[in-house]
Amino acid sequence: MTLNRETSMYLDDPAFTLPTGAPAPLDPQIAEFMRRMAADASKYPRRDTISIEEGRSNAEKVRLPWAQGGPEMARTLNTEVQTRHGAVRVRIHYPAARRLPGAFMYIHGGGFVLFSIDTHDRVMREYAERAGIVVVGIDYTRAPEAKFPQPLEECVDVFRWIAQQAGDLDIDPRQLFIGGDSAGANLSMGTALTLRDEGQPDLIKGIVLNYGGFSSNLFRNSVVRYGAGDYGLSLHMMIWFRGLHIRTGKDFFDPRVDIVRADLRELPPVWLVVTECDPLHDDSIELERLLRAAGVDVSAKVYPGTVHSFLEAVSIADVAGEAFDDTSAWLHSKA
Repeated sequence: MTLNRETSMYLDDPAFTLPTGAPAPLDPQIAEFMRRMAADASKYPRRDTISIEEGRSNAEKVRLPWAQGGPEMARTLNTEVQTRHGAVRVRIHYPAARRLPGAFMYIHGGGFVLFSIDTHDRVMREYAERAGIVVVGIDYTRAPEAKFPQPLEECVDVFRWIAQQAGDLDIDPRQLFIGGDSAGANLSMGTALTLRDEGQPDLIKGIVLNYGGFSSNLFRNSVVRYGAGDYGLSLHMMIWFRGLHIRTGKDFFDPRVDIVRADLRELPPVWLVVTECDPLHDDSIELERLLRAAGVDVSAKVYPGTVHSFLEAVSIADVAGEAFDDTSAWLHSKA
């Protein structure tokens, strides 16, 4: 076990207080987002009861309405990047008005198993338009076809490719950000830790973490409070995702997966978008505390009444637009 010296507790200890607390009220617009998403998802079987291919196809259909509309780009480039594991698809959005000369590599969520740059296309375009920055999305190979550490290594290779091809991509390699949501936030931290450990700590200008999973300890208040399935992400699905992503039990405790175990010193600035009504809420709160203790420049904001994946509700939810604008302002402050 790894000792968390600041609290004199082990990272594997349950982090419950009794009672664990009643759920917070949902933002009304987020509640409508959940209602529509649940209605569409109810048309299909539970994901763990069907093939991976069918589950992914159904997830894409449920997410499609939320990926449409929104900002129009001046140019979008779809291409492939060769990694140590083969080619992966990337999508590069160029906004009409560029106010930051660098780029923001965005890593989509989906428990390492589901979703794609298609389900997250609007999320990426919102960042491109609001921040005025080129956004590069990566379709890393998902589990179970690719288990840890392959998806992480693909993200590392694509980020290095962006830096190496900056001239051809018309971006400033001195201003490269990375970020993602859920599993993508975990992969963003893993990428930053890998680059730091391999002698490239200054390659990343800043890290954006949207409601990520950063701990393998599921015994947390927020998991009990929000993990029953009423708020989108359930504990049941979290276990399914994690079991497909890792190869052996020891991978659960690898600091590139279980981020709270990592040495967090000498990382670039971090911005955490924290959902209030989310099983992963406590992961973000704990990571913020650990980053601050490690001397990292970290900022975080909890968005009341929000649920996991709430950024995808930007077409109907004001709080999602607020979060996009807050992140855009943060990117400019660290540029």
